Amino acid sequence: MSASATKSAKKKPHLIPLGDRVVVQREESGQKTAGGILLPDSAKDKPARGVVVSVGEGKLTDKGTRQPLQVKPGDRVVFTSYAGEPFKVGDDELLLMREDDILAVLP
Repeated sequence: MSASATKSAKKKPHLIPLGDRVVVQREESGQKTAGGILLPDSAKDKPARGVVVSVGEGKLTDKGTRQPLQVKPGDRVVFTSYAGEPFKVGDDELLLMREDDILAVLP
């Protein structure tokens, strides 16, 4: 009974984006400034970094083949600040964006 309860509690929503789209979970923004001031949610900047959750099959080329994406699930990425379409799955807030909106992969 406890093994199945832990599996369902740790289960992440599994989404498979189409084409050259990528699902990213945005990193949490900081709660405090460098001076120690606590920030309310309305004053926080949304970070332009996140973790790739899932990727599509790749962009369709003129020849009819798929060009694989450069990012893979688990990669930490930097993307443009207004990139992607935000949506909610369960309690998770995710972003659906094109691979072109991703600027870099962090080590």
